[in-house]
Amino acid sequence: MSDAAPTDAPATSPSAAEEEVVDLCRGLLRIDTSNYGDGSGPGERAAAEHVMGLLSEVGLEPELVESAPGRASVVVRVEGDAQGTRERGALLVHGHLDVVPADAADWQVDPFAGEERDGCLWGRGAVDMKDMDAMMLAVLRDVARSRRKPPRDLVFAFFADEEAGGVQGSHWLVEHRPELFDGVTEAISEVGGYSVTVDGRDGDPVRLYLLQTAEKGIAWLKLVAHGRAGHGSQITTDNAVAKLGAAVARIGQHHWPIEITPTVRQFLDGVTEITGVDFDPHDPQGILDRLGTVARFIGATFQDTANPTMLKAGYKHNVVPQTAEAFVDCRFLPGHEESLLETIRGLAGPDVDVTVHHRDTSLETTFDGRLVDSMVAALQAEDPGAPVLPYCLSGGTDNKALDRLGVRGFGFAPLQLPPDLDFPAMFHGVDERVPLDALTFGTRVLARLLDTC
Repeated sequence: MSDAAPTDAPATSPSAAEEEVVDLCRGLLRIDTSNYGDGSGPGERAAAEHVMGLLSEVGLEPELVESAPGRASVVVRVEGDAQGTRERGALLVHGHLDVVPADAADWQVDPFAGEERDGCLWGRGAVDMKDMDAMMLAVLRDVARSRRKPPRDLVFAFFADEEAGGVQGSHWLVEHRPELFDGVTEAISEVGGYSVTVDGRDGDPVRLYLLQTAEKGIAWLKLVAHGRAGHGSQITTDNAVAKLGAAVARIGQHHWPIEITPTVRQFLDGVTEITGVDFDPHDPQGILDRLGTVARFIGATFQDTANPTMLKAGYKHNVVPQTAEAFVDCRFLPGHEESLLETIRGLAGPDVDVTVHHRDTSLETTFDGRLVDSMVAALQAEDPGAPVLPYCLSGGTDNKALDRLGVRGFGFAPLQLPPDLDFPAMFHGVDERVPLDALTFGTRVLARLLDTC
């Protein structure tokens, strides 16, 4: 890190923000913004209007932008110190308002009731990512009420459609309304700044924080096998379902080689220093076993991945269909997109067509600079001495769209989590929930960051 860390900057008292963040999160959870990825669902309009009201109430002038009926995003700019903005540009703080669907029958609680239980707030979106949306709202409302000026211009965005690749959200705004992000040079958003508890060298638990500086790219692929339609009772040597099944099996069972990127290398070196366990590429489980539940996040950043997720073929039991389709979710390391696609096409074979249904870039930046120093300082002000390490996200965020504007993106939605909470399972999982004290912790950290960035 650089020597410019503003560790001696005055702390802000975010008491008003802390007091309302849980209620703000509960209000967002009670608005169903399920995104089915096919254009159906309620859309984000109701949540966007709710956000507009909360911001207008404190004297801000947000803008609601619809990319299609019901697909609404909200953007607002807060003027900061002119010199800081000239030196560093504006900072974008962004979240998304949509969530993946939830089947209430699978949950212990109504996923859209915002129920409080066992010290947690439960609901679809509690960690992905209406918790961060609520922290953003709480801090932004407090900044507006206090009339204090941040050290640089701040742009807050609440995007639609992140859960379907951001086509109707961040990507649409970058393409059609780029002026909303004028002067923005850096951005922070989800899946970073959260705590992980590992076993230290002496066996005692060590709480550290992961700051996201990289994320894998996305390639959602469609596979189509063609064959000869016919009666299910006949001998069939040109069966589309059989061809597709073999291709899907080869892809699903493929062993992708381990390749360590600079971000992952820096993370592993930090974990080795804390735990005393070296990373062995021939036995990565040795170090993953020290990382608890977050090992599933981290392990996926050692290599490319390809997971078959959907199959579609036929319309009747005794009819051999002419075509069969499969969908595969591929995530590639920085610089690996072409090699991944080449591998998938080889595994699929000559009888199966492979097309890209949706793609988005991988990202990687360095763990340095004033903003990084400010994020580290904000975390350590609330948790003194806690190590902070960079890491690569196995999924993706709206930072991908903003990269097209040259914006340097990070994952920083700060949460201090109990060691036994299976945090990765909360993403798109059943019984999604966030601890109440994690919300207030994150609000304090975010407020401190925005007063020092």
